[in-house]
Amino acid sequence: MLLIKNGMIHDLVHKTPYKGSILTEGTKIKAIGKSIKAPEGAEVIDVKGLDIYPGFIDAHAHLGLDGYGIGFEGADYNEMNDICTPQLRAIDSFNPLDPTVHQAAMAGVTCVATGQGSSNAIGGTWIAVKTTGKCVDDMIVKDPVAMKCALGENPKRCYRDKGNYARMSTAAHMREMILKTKDYMARKAAANGDPAKMPGYDMKCEAMIPVLNREIPLKVHAHQANDILTAIRIAKEFNLKLTLEHVTEGHLIADELAKYKDEVPMAVGPTLTHASKFELQNKSWTTPAVLSEKGCLVSIVTDSPVVPQQYLPLCAGLAVQAGMDPYEGLKAITINPAKHIGIADRVGSLEVGKDADIIAYKGNPFEVDSTCELVIINGEVIK
Repeated sequence: MLLIKNGMIHDLVHKTPYKGSILTEGTKIKAIGKSIKAPEGAEVIDVKGLDIYPGFIDAHAHLGLDGYGIGFEGADYNEMNDICTPQLRAIDSFNPLDPTVHQAAMAGVTCVATGQGSSNAIGGTWIAVKTTGKCVDDMIVKDPVAMKCALGENPKRCYRDKGNYARMSTAAHMREMILKTKDYMARKAAANGDPAKMPGYDMKCEAMIPVLNREIPLKVHAHQANDILTAIRIAKEFNLKLTLEHVTEGHLIADELAKYKDEVPMAVGPTLTHASKFELQNKSWTTPAVLSEKGCLVSIVTDSPVVPQQYLPLCAGLAVQAGMDPYEGLKAITINPAKHIGIADRVGSLEVGKDADIIAYKGNPFEVDSTCELVIINGEVIK
């Protein structure tokens, strides 16, 4: 057992923080309260003067799939040979020993959704991992999290010489894969288990079945307003679950997006970057605030390595500086991303029964002069 005592607890259940203690047992939180006595044999950590938070979470990154300090040899987040690759799995590219994973943990980012980039119309399944460990299979919180898709400039640029020149072509590739999977599923159902009647095995269609069964969402990269609305259009057309990724021009269509606030989570970012392409021209730190004020479920993301993973809390701070409510900013890197990637039953807030992912900061984590003093992941002290 481990008792963390005398901290100012931000549990993300109550808006107002309170001074108290947290008791962990094994990998889980056993008790939270203003006065908890240490059980016999428990390790005690006094965090007087520090603020305690649930471990920070990033809903959209490429952590562990883009090698730190190397080029092609470590670039394992985009498959450039086929515009539709739903059969690919991020777990098969993730490198737990890449230095960026440890860097994230040291800053209090304890859980990340990571996976394929945005070169493909349909790119494959993502994973959610803790940021400590040597074997990805032991780090997994959820696999799969979602099916990555992309609209806008990236598929146009990557496949312009391979039959995908316009935005409508990208959307058509997505629809074609969805429709092909529907037909495949119907043929399997009609075969009723008879091998002689079963359709030939199709790895792509098999990978898409959880999407059509609404077990996992489409995770759609969309910066520009028209691309965001295309993602919604396709999801509605086929009754699919959807999360929106980047949402760069979300503030320009906030009233329209507010119609989907209860069904479509929105991950905003990376914003701490140069507008390196046309579809980023309206990038603004005000976007999280505008969408949050409309009642949307907003997560702030780094898209690491676009923004290094350890700067996730700083990104939230810059959104707060631009007008986002501070508590909403904190939710945007804790409980909201946990909901976005479907793991809020385990992480994102400090509650009895949830994973013991606990961090302690000296100073406000939104500010550059603050320091992460304590990191606990799965009940184990790693800093």
